[in-house]
Amino acid sequence: MEIMNINFEKVNGLVPAIIQDAATNKVLMLGYMNQEAVDQTISSGKVTFFSRTKNRLWVKGETSGNFLNMESIELDCDQDTLLVKVIPVGPVCHTGDDTCFAESNESKTAFIDHLRSIIKERKLNPSPKSYTSSLFTSGINKVAQKVGEEAVEIVIEAKDDNKDLFLGEAADLLFHYLILLEAKEIELDEVMQVLIQRHHK
Repeated sequence: MEIMNINFEKVNGLVPAIIQDAATNKVLMLGYMNQEAVDQTISSGKVTFFSRTKNRLWVKGETSGNFLNMESIELDCDQDTLLVKVIPVGPVCHTGDDTCFAESNESKTAFIDHLRSIIKERKLNPSPKSYTSSLFTSGINKVAQKVGEEAVEIVIEAKDDNKDLFLGEAADLLFHYLILLEAKEIELDEVMQVLIQRHHK
Protein backbone atom coordinates (compact mmCIF):
# COMPACT_ATOMS: atom_id res chain seq x y z
CA MET A 1 0.00 0.00 0.00
CA GLU A 2 1.36 3.40 -0.92
CA ILE A 3 0.11 6.88 -0.13
CA MET A 4 1.30 9.35 -2.75
CA ASN A 5 1.55 13.13 -2.73
CA ILE A 6 0.64 13.82 0.89
CA ASN A 7 1.04 17.55 1.42
CA PHE A 8 2.98 17.61 4.69
CA GLU A 9 4.30 21.10 4.00
CA LYS A 10 0.88 22.71 4.29
CA VAL A 11 0.66 21.93 8.01
CA ASN A 12 4.32 21.97 9.12
CA GLY A 13 5.11 18.33 8.52
CA LEU A 14 2.04 16.81 10.15
CA VAL A 15 -1.34 15.85 8.72
CA PRO A 16 -4.48 14.97 10.68
CA ALA A 17 -5.50 11.31 10.54
CA ILE A 18 -9.16 10.52 11.10
CA ILE A 19 -9.48 7.02 12.54
CA GLN A 20 -12.65 5.16 11.55
CA ASP A 21 -13.83 1.66 12.46
CA ALA A 22 -13.80 -0.38 9.25
CA ALA A 23 -16.77 -2.48 10.39
CA THR A 24 -19.08 0.06 12.04
CA ASN A 25 -17.95 3.25 10.22
CA LYS A 26 -17.85 5.01 13.60
CA VAL A 27 -15.21 7.75 13.92
CA LEU A 28 -12.96 6.62 16.78
CA MET A 29 -10.40 9.39 17.23
CA LEU A 30 -8.18 11.97 15.56
CA GLY A 31 -4.39 11.88 15.57
CA TYR A 32 -1.50 13.36 13.62
CA MET A 33 1.02 11.67 11.34
CA ASN A 34 4.27 12.66 9.72
CA GLN A 35 5.80 10.73 6.82
CA GLU A 36 7.59 8.34 9.17
CA ALA A 37 4.35 7.58 11.05
CA VAL A 38 2.56 6.87 7.78
CA ASP A 39 5.35 4.59 6.61
CA GLN A 40 5.42 2.69 9.90
CA THR A 41 1.63 2.35 9.94
CA ILE A 42 1.68 0.82 6.47
CA SER A 43 4.65 -1.48 7.12
CA SER A 44 3.56 -2.70 10.58
CA GLY A 45 -0.23 -2.71 10.09
CA LYS A 46 -0.63 -0.95 13.45
CA VAL A 47 -1.65 2.70 13.46
CA THR A 48 1.28 4.91 14.45
CA PHE A 49 1.01 8.62 15.20
CA PHE A 50 3.47 11.41 15.80
CA SER A 51 2.90 12.55 19.37
CA ARG A 52 3.09 16.33 19.56
CA THR A 53 3.49 16.25 23.36
CA LYS A 54 6.15 13.51 23.46
CA ASN A 55 7.77 14.67 20.20
CA ARG A 56 8.17 11.10 18.94
CA LEU A 57 6.42 8.33 17.08
CA TRP A 58 3.69 6.68 19.12
CA VAL A 59 2.07 3.35 18.32
CA LYS A 60 -1.53 3.48 19.53
CA GLY A 61 -1.83 0.71 22.11
CA GLU A 62 1.89 0.41 22.86
CA THR A 63 1.19 0.57 26.60
CA SER A 64 -2.47 -0.52 26.83
CA GLY A 65 -2.43 -3.25 24.21
CA ASN A 66 -5.45 -1.60 22.56
CA PHE A 67 -3.92 -1.46 19.09
CA LEU A 68 -5.59 -0.13 15.96
CA ASN A 69 -5.07 -2.69 13.20
CA MET A 70 -5.03 -0.83 9.89
CA GLU A 71 -7.34 -1.93 7.08
CA SER A 72 -6.83 0.96 4.64
CA ILE A 73 -5.60 4.54 4.29
CA GLU A 74 -7.18 7.13 2.01
CA LEU A 75 -6.02 10.66 1.19
CA ASP A 76 -8.54 13.49 0.94
CA CYS A 77 -9.05 15.77 -2.07
CA ASP A 78 -6.73 18.50 -0.69
CA GLN A 79 -4.02 15.91 0.02
CA ASP A 80 -3.62 17.08 3.60
CA THR A 81 -5.88 14.76 5.63
CA LEU A 82 -5.87 10.98 5.99
CA LEU A 83 -8.78 8.63 6.59
CA VAL A 84 -7.51 5.48 8.27
CA LYS A 85 -9.92 2.57 8.54
CA VAL A 86 -9.09 0.16 11.33
CA ILE A 87 -10.15 -2.83 13.37
CA PRO A 88 -9.73 -1.70 16.99
CA VAL A 89 -8.48 -4.04 19.70
CA GLY A 90 -10.37 -2.97 22.81
CA PRO A 91 -11.52 0.55 23.71
CA VAL A 92 -9.82 3.37 21.83
CA CYS A 93 -9.88 6.21 24.36
CA HIS A 94 -7.53 6.34 27.36
CA THR A 95 -10.65 6.88 29.50
CA GLY A 96 -11.86 3.39 28.59
CA ASP A 97 -14.56 4.62 26.21
CA ASP A 98 -15.04 2.99 22.80
CA THR A 99 -14.18 6.28 21.09
CA CYS A 100 -12.51 9.56 22.02
CA PHE A 101 -15.91 11.21 21.58
CA ALA A 102 -17.58 9.14 24.34
CA GLU A 103 -19.73 7.26 21.82
CA SER A 104 -20.55 3.58 21.76
CA ASN A 105 -18.95 1.65 18.91
CA GLU A 106 -21.39 -1.25 18.92
CA SER A 107 -23.24 -2.05 15.73
CA LYS A 108 -24.95 -5.39 15.41
CA THR A 109 -26.16 -4.45 11.92
CA ALA A 110 -22.52 -4.38 10.79
CA PHE A 111 -22.56 -8.17 11.25
CA ILE A 112 -24.84 -8.37 8.21
CA ASP A 113 -21.92 -7.36 5.97
CA HIS A 114 -19.79 -10.05 7.59
CA LEU A 115 -22.55 -12.61 7.04
CA ARG A 116 -22.91 -11.53 3.41
CA SER A 117 -19.20 -12.11 2.85
CA ILE A 118 -19.52 -15.64 4.27
CA ILE A 119 -22.52 -16.34 2.03
CA LYS A 120 -20.57 -15.11 -1.02
CA GLU A 121 -17.64 -17.34 -0.05
CA ARG A 122 -19.96 -20.37 0.23
CA LYS A 123 -21.17 -19.68 -3.30
CA LEU A 124 -17.74 -19.11 -4.84
CA ASN A 125 -16.05 -21.97 -2.99
CA PRO A 126 -18.74 -24.59 -2.26
CA SER A 127 -18.27 -27.01 0.59
CA PRO A 128 -20.17 -30.32 0.73
CA LYS A 129 -20.67 -29.78 4.48
CA SER A 130 -22.17 -26.31 4.06
CA TYR A 131 -25.96 -25.84 4.15
CA THR A 132 -25.55 -22.53 2.32
CA SER A 133 -23.48 -24.12 -0.43
CA SER A 134 -26.10 -26.84 -0.85
CA LEU A 135 -28.77 -24.20 -1.46
CA PHE A 136 -26.72 -22.55 -4.20
CA THR A 137 -26.07 -25.97 -5.74
CA SER A 138 -29.82 -26.72 -5.71
CA GLY A 139 -30.52 -23.67 -7.88
CA ILE A 140 -32.52 -20.45 -7.72
CA ASN A 141 -35.90 -22.19 -7.44
CA LYS A 142 -34.86 -23.94 -4.22
CA VAL A 143 -33.42 -20.73 -2.76
CA ALA A 144 -36.60 -18.80 -3.58
CA GLN A 145 -38.73 -21.62 -2.16
CA LYS A 146 -36.82 -21.46 1.14
CA VAL A 147 -37.47 -17.72 1.39
CA GLY A 148 -41.17 -18.40 0.83
CA GLU A 149 -41.22 -21.10 3.50
CA GLU A 150 -39.48 -18.85 6.04
CA ALA A 151 -41.88 -16.00 5.23
CA VAL A 152 -44.87 -18.25 5.96
CA GLU A 153 -43.28 -19.43 9.21
CA ILE A 154 -42.68 -15.90 10.47
CA VAL A 155 -46.30 -15.00 9.68
CA ILE A 156 -47.46 -17.97 11.74
CA GLU A 157 -45.21 -17.02 14.68
CA ALA A 158 -46.37 -13.39 14.47
CA LYS A 159 -49.85 -14.52 15.46
CA ASP A 160 -48.56 -15.94 18.77
CA ASP A 161 -46.77 -14.31 21.69
CA ASN A 162 -43.57 -16.35 21.83
CA LYS A 163 -40.84 -13.77 21.25
CA ASP A 164 -38.01 -16.30 21.07
CA LEU A 165 -39.73 -18.34 18.35
CA PHE A 166 -40.55 -15.18 16.42
CA LEU A 167 -36.93 -13.97 16.63
CA GLY A 168 -35.73 -17.36 15.39
CA GLU A 169 -38.01 -17.23 12.37
CA ALA A 170 -37.06 -13.59 11.73
CA ALA A 171 -33.37 -14.58 11.70
CA ASP A 172 -34.12 -17.52 9.36
CA LEU A 173 -35.99 -15.27 6.95
CA LEU A 174 -33.24 -12.64 6.90
CA PHE A 175 -30.55 -15.27 6.37
CA HIS A 176 -32.35 -16.90 3.44
CA TYR A 177 -33.20 -13.49 1.97
CA LEU A 178 -29.48 -12.64 1.92
CA ILE A 179 -28.80 -15.96 0.18
CA LEU A 180 -31.45 -15.14 -2.42
CA LEU A 181 -29.87 -11.74 -3.10
CA GLU A 182 -26.49 -13.40 -3.59
CA ALA A 183 -28.01 -16.03 -5.87
CA LYS A 184 -29.50 -13.22 -7.98
CA GLU A 185 -26.18 -11.31 -7.83
CA ILE A 186 -27.89 -8.31 -6.28
CA GLU A 187 -26.14 -6.27 -3.59
CA LEU A 188 -28.03 -5.32 -0.44
CA ASP A 189 -26.99 -1.71 -1.14
CA GLU A 190 -29.07 -1.82 -4.33
CA VAL A 191 -32.15 -2.73 -2.29
CA MET A 192 -31.34 0.02 0.21
CA GLN A 193 -31.06 2.52 -2.64
CA VAL A 194 -34.63 1.70 -3.73
CA LEU A 195 -35.80 2.39 -0.16
CA ILE A 196 -33.85 5.66 -0.07
CA GLN A 197 -35.36 6.78 -3.37
CA ARG A 198 -38.86 5.95 -2.14
CA HIS A 199 -38.23 7.85 1.10
CA HIS A 200 -37.22 10.99 -0.81
CA LYS A 201 -40.32 11.01 -3.00
